[in-house]
Amino acid sequence: MSTDTGAAAPAVPDRTPPGERGFTRIADRVVAKIAARAAREAIAPLPRDLGPPHATVNVRPRARGTGPVEDSPFATARVRVVLELEYPGDIGARCAAVRRRVTERVGTLANMEVPQVVVEVERLRLPGERQGRTV
Repeated sequence: MSTDTGAAAPAVPDRTPPGERGFTRIADRVVAKIAARAAREAIAPLPRDLGPPHATVNVRPRARGTGPVEDSPFATARVRVVLELEYPGDIGARCAAVRRRVTERVGTLANMEVPQVVVEVERLRLPGERQGRTV
């Protein structure tokens, strides 16, 4: 005869530290969208005739076993932002603002370290210049 009373065995709490329970991967394209949006915010207001910023990202996961797990970034992201700016204007200051904003937003929203943000100014546009190809 069985002595099982039907009572469930007490649950054993998971003793695995939070940082070792699983792995979160944020896709490169998501980080690129965050970076492009941050660049747009940095150069706001964006005139209607300027194209929106584009970003490409190279994300490298944090090596396992390197440093403390709590509050450390998931990965390292190297970002390249391509944008158009209006001229005349302080190009250097606007590029610096883009770098700061991209670093801050990617770090905050994706929990990634951003050691490098390359800002490429694809085109300088004069006020009133039409969009598209000129002859």
